[in-house]
Amino acid sequence: MRSFLALLFFANILVSVAPARASDHADPALPAEFNPELSQEPNIMGLFTFPADDRLVVIFTVYPRLSIDPPYALDEYEFIVYMDLTSEVGYEDAEARARYGGQIADPAGIEPDVTIAMRLSAQAGLTDKQVSGLKNSEQIRWYAGVRDDPFIFTPFFGFNAIAMVISIPMSAFPDGQQDWILWGNTRKRGETDIIDHVGRGLRTQLPRFGFINTLPPSQHVAAIERKSKKSAAVSKFVMDYIAPAANLWTYVGAIRYYDAAPDVSIYTTRFPAGFPNGRRLEDDVAAISCPFGECILNELAITEGQIWPRPTTNDKPFLPDFPYLAEPWPSKPPAPAKHRLLAPQTTVKLVIGIVVGLFLLNIYLLVRCWRRSREAG
Repeated sequence: MRSFLALLFFANILVSVAPARASDHADPALPAEFNPELSQEPNIMGLFTFPADDRLVVIFTVYPRLSIDPPYALDEYEFIVYMDLTSEVGYEDAEARARYGGQIADPAGIEPDVTIAMRLSAQAGLTDKQVSGLKNSEQIRWYAGVRDDPFIFTPFFGFNAIAMVISIPMSAFPDGQQDWILWGNTRKRGETDIIDHVGRGLRTQLPRFGFINTLPPSQHVAAIERKSKKSAAVSKFVMDYIAPAANLWTYVGAIRYYDAAPDVSIYTTRFPAGFPNGRRLEDDVAAISCPFGECILNELAITEGQIWPRPTTNDKPFLPDFPYLAEPWPSKPPAPAKHRLLAPQTTVKLVIGIVVGLFLLNIYLLVRCWRRSREAG
């Protein structure tokens, strides 16, 4: 009977560990051609931050694998970039700096000092912008439109994205500003609920982080630590009783020792720019992250891209000046959906479904054995 109750307990843990919703940006769960008008929500693709002369450039991209001309279903959404200019960031921890760009002293205290909210037309043009927390905001340069997808990921080559480019003069920030903490959200107009979140490249698109995708960064560490306890229990149980699923669970679903960090992008002028110190357009994030234990997108770029050696530069050259992104690819009709990518998020749900199914089968067998033992006794 104790075994029966234990199985129910761990089945409930597995269900609670399963992410409640899809992740963002490079979730490769879309058909070969993607029409954003068929999507209920605009997936974020990436957040780029890098210096250019005496300016800080921020690029925010949404809608992956775009291949059609406008109009697009954009008018009901807001796209928001946040900056924390005051939270303390340390750079002494070599692992934290190499993995996340630095270590935030008080993750729970992250709050935006700067908010940049943008709205787009059905033609992907900028229709409204609201800026708070910056000086000389009239000197900001703006761009919004369809451009080549800048993500260096072969399954996305030949496709476009909707991009917002913000070039901010350094004079807009407090004198002597050296450190920036940045993140972005999408939400519906007039609502406060987060639809999608982006911070450090290649973070919330990993399947084990789906549960923080609708939380503000100040809540990320606490949520990860809570999830870590359940994840550890699941890992132990899977290793002990369902060994064939252990490696897959560990690879795509288990919380890891270094995960308790907020999903934000850290940029500092103390060191040369380049991921994870901000993110330049030419940064091959999938390859850079792999030595630190995040190899899913790097492997998908090889297996799904079917190109060897794996390309490490964009499929189009970037522009040297504003708006920096390459010109868009011409519109093309939807191709037969013969090639689909299995999202890591979907893989986790599939694995959990199989494991829960095995649990229920074991429960059934245990109950049968228990009843027979009672009848025999």
